[in-house]
Amino acid sequence: MPTIGLVTASGGGRRGTREGMRFLVRDRLLGIGDDYWIEDDQGNKVFLVDGKAMRLRDTFELKDVRGRVLIDIRKKMFALRDTMVIERDGEALAAIRRKRLSLLRNHYRVTLADGTELDVSGKILDREFAVEYDGELLAVISRRWRHIRETYGVDVVRDDADPALLIAVAVCVIHLAEKEREG
Repeated sequence: MPTIGLVTASGGGRRGTREGMRFLVRDRLLGIGDDYWIEDDQGNKVFLVDGKAMRLRDTFELKDVRGRVLIDIRKKMFALRDTMVIERDGEALAAIRRKRLSLLRNHYRVTLADGTELDVSGKILDREFAVEYDGELLAVISRRWRHIRETYGVDVVRDDADPALLIAVAVCVIHLAEKEREG
């Protein structure tokens, strides 16, 4: 089973899926300085997205419930296109940038540190999109299965996927799409 960055590849659609890999994100505008909790499907706090105010560039930290930083998310400075960078323990994990534009769907490319590419596509601003590796579904981000207003879910469909990384990817693409919409 080859390793794809922090996600392990194996053939076969939804094989290897498990229950309990759903996360609820209270949808805010993801502005700098905003903090919000991400809960599991049982309502337990799992991750904190800590927006860092007073920085020159857009910066977030994904923390565990004890306050330990799991992932750093920041906007890359001096990039030709808006790019977000995801790091863990000071090591680059991924870079995210817009892939192409269409009228109905947004496409983003996630390039992992080992060169592997993930594809993010869907209606980002509507919180209806998917993260895939080589056509295989890794996560679905959706408001459809949430009854609480202004929330969306991150459904990690592979049991060998890194939920923190996939949540960080969702935070990044939503932030990039919101910034693009602001102009």
